[in-house]
Formats: sequence, structure tokens, C-alpha cells
Amino acid sequence: MKPVVSVRDLTVSFHGERTVHAVNGVSLEVRQGEVLGLLGESGSGKSVTMRALMRLLPRKRTRIAGSIEVDGRDVLAMKDDELSAMRGKVVSMIFQEPALALDPVYTIGAQIAESVVRHEGKSMAEGRERALEMLERVRIPSPKRRLDAYPHEMSGGMRQRAMIALALACKPKILLADEPTTALDATVQIQILLLLRELQAEMGMSVIFVTHDLGVAVEICDRVSVMYAGKVAETGTLANLVRDPRHPYAQGLLSSTVLGARRGERLTTIPGAPPSLSQPPQACSFEPRCRFAVASCAIQRPPEVDLGERRMARCIFAEKTASEKIASLQPTPA
Repeated sequence: MKPVVSVRDLTVSFHGERTVHAVNGVSLEVRQGEVLGLLGESGSGKSVTMRALMRLLPRKRTRIAGSIEVDGRDVLAMKDDELSAMRGKVVSMIFQEPALALDPVYTIGAQIAESVVRHEGKSMAEGRERALEMLERVRIPSPKRRLDAYPHEMSGGMRQRAMIALALACKPKILLADEPTTALDATVQIQILLLLRELQAEMGMSVIFVTHDLGVAVEICDRVSVMYAGKVAETGTLANLVRDPRHPYAQGLLSSTVLGARRGERLTTIPGAPPSLSQPPQACSFEPRCRFAVASCAIQRPPEVDLGERRMARCIFAEKTASEKIASLQPTPA
């Protein structure tokens, strides 16, 4: 099956007083109807990768290299009018903070209707009908009244639902969700996740979901790519990642969450901090924080080890399970 999103060796750098290499050779693919999670701590390059897929990064100071294909088309070769036609119709995005993404001077109904008019050539009246339909589908209470509400008149959870309605109004093939539940409380967060999963299955969309929360990934993702220092450290199915992570960073993320932890036990944290992306390391980016590191990790770039079934880990010890790595640290009996 041909992927609907294919990214190969993507690099993104920002040039100003200093150069920041935010993305350093990312490759990923998403098939029709699949939900891929981009998982990692802040600064790992997740959101920059998402914005590169839609060419939403500032042009004057951004350099993008590699290849990006969306629905079989080369995004980096598109002209402005082609990009405008693609955004919202073929690929759409839910932003992290809807209060900033929604226009404060237009009503929710007007913003959704405008998208339908622009991409489908409908009348404004037909656009409002679609807007009402979408507000009903995302289960906003009193949807007719909310059509004429402004973003500031709605709660955070309602604004996020309105943002989802706007993103899905033109039935896109691909949805990009950039940490859409981060600013919400736990109760609203699970409601939004269940809603997104339900709409994704109903519409058959492909989704790339950015999060730093493994618990969120478990609720919505089929496959996961773990990112660190602008690279994909490990990718595979969610089940593989949770049961048998192969990259030390993925293992560290799992160990530092409450998932599977026993009451009274201390969580294992990852020591140190990510490297500066203004001077990214030429060898293994995770080596200074890795308890399994050996001398060669500090002088050579780790290979991408193909583990089969669309699974990869960027580590010289990728073929060893977590328990085998830990056993290698134990002293040999005399």
C-alpha cells in the first residue's frame, strides 16, 4: 500500500543570529487510515516537522531539504496557489492553542463556512449549513447558538472542538494534530481524544498526532515515531514500543511515566538535558544521557537498524531487548 504521507531525510534549519538545526534527517510514512504518533520531549522537532509538511514555516529564515510527498504530490515543489488549495482540503491541521489559531474578530460559524466556500465553491448559506453539521458532529452543546459565537465566548474545551470542526469541514484525507489536548484538563482531554478517534475511523482519515505524553499516544495511535534532537530514534507499532522498546531514549520515556509503575516505587528519570540544536552532535545525540553508551557511541553516528515489519531503531544495540541491555550492565560473577 502506497503511503499518503512520505517524508525522506527531511532537514529544517532556522537562520538568524545563529543557526538552529531543528530537524536533522527525519524519515516517516503514514498509510491510509493510519494514526501515527510523534512522541518526544519539548524541542525534539515534532512541531517543526508538522509545519514543514504544510510549508507553514517562515520562508526568509528557514531552509528545508529532503523530500515531502503528501497524497502523491511533492510539497516542496508546490507554488503558493497549489499550497493554498491543499491546506484545508487535502491536509488540515489542529493547532496546540485554538485561542491563537482561531480569528478573534470572526464568529466560529463564519470561519468554518469560509473554508467550505473557498475549497468547495459552495455559497455562504451552504457553508453555514456545513458549519452547523460539523459543530453537531463534534458535539458542541447548542450548536445553532455557537455558530454566531466568537472564540473568546467559548471555553477551552469548546474552542478545541470548534478547531476540530474547522479542520474537518472539507473532509481532508490527512489530519495533523499538534498536541491538541495539552492545555485541557484531564476530563476534557479524554473526551477530545475519543472524539478524534471516532471521527478518524468514521471518515477514514490518516492522522499524525504530536504529543509528549505516552498516555495520550496509547489512547489514539496505531504506530509511533519517537523523536529526539531532531531525529527519529525509534519507530514501530504502539504495542512494540510499549512492550519492547529498543532505543534507550524510548525505554527512558516509558520508565519515567506512571504507566505500569507500582505504587510506592520511584520513577526512573532520564538524566541530563537534550543537546543544543545550534551545534548538534555529529555522533549519537543521546550518548551523554545513555546508561548503555560505549566508547564508539561518542565518535560515530548510530545506524538505522531495520527490525522488520516497518520497525526501526537508531542504535547500535537496537537488536537487543531492554532486559538484555540491562543484563549486560550487571557484573559478571567471579
